[in-house]
Amino acid sequence: MFASGKDRAVAGAPPMVVELYTSEGCSSCPPADRWASSLKGQPGLVVLAFHVNYWDRLGWIDRFASHEATQRQHAWAQASGGGVVYTPQVIVDGRDWRGWRGRPALPAPRAAASPPALELLRVGDLVTARIGAMGTAPLAGYWAVLEDQHHSRVRAGENAGETLRHDHVVRLLQPLPAWPATASFTTQLRVDSGVPAHPRRVAFVVTDGVLGRPLHAVELPLAAACRGG
Repeated sequence: MFASGKDRAVAGAPPMVVELYTSEGCSSCPPADRWASSLKGQPGLVVLAFHVNYWDRLGWIDRFASHEATQRQHAWAQASGGGVVYTPQVIVDGRDWRGWRGRPALPAPRAAASPPALELLRVGDLVTARIGAMGTAPLAGYWAVLEDQHHSRVRAGENAGETLRHDHVVRLLQPLPAWPATASFTTQLRVDSGVPAHPRRVAFVVTDGVLGRPLHAVELPLAAACRGG
């Protein structure tokens, strides 16, 4: 997927972008959360777990849920022409995919034209994404800060009494408006390393500027410094 150093990641072949829309307040979601965790370390994938907030009304407030994640799921439904919003929902390369149950193989990658060049460069807490030119159609994209190894003891709602584990959790989502693909584009995000207990990484996903389909993506681990105490 990419060649990486401590502070740089250069995208190679486009990875498959897997989006999971989930909620701690949904009793159907824990199997999907476990499935997403099983994808850790697999090459050629960028996995993002978006926690939505519309099930918070069932009695348990998901501490990872955000209005931005909910908006993103609804925006996908509108762009896909009446797609259904539900949890757990898995979207693979912009397409709804319900085949994750039983942990089958992921669908074949979408055939695509040559993607734009893409790299991430980190200096301190500032990460820069550089996206190359690509044809004439507009491009768009988004930043996502991801964390692994979270656990929640649920005390109310549909999952009351359960301890849930989450990986690939989107802790920050920052979409960017479309830009002309005829020229290269640079954008920056300030983000710290987080804490060692929850390994953090930053991802940048380049999308079609009209339909929002993923075209390219890259991740950069953000190793947290150990602190004495």
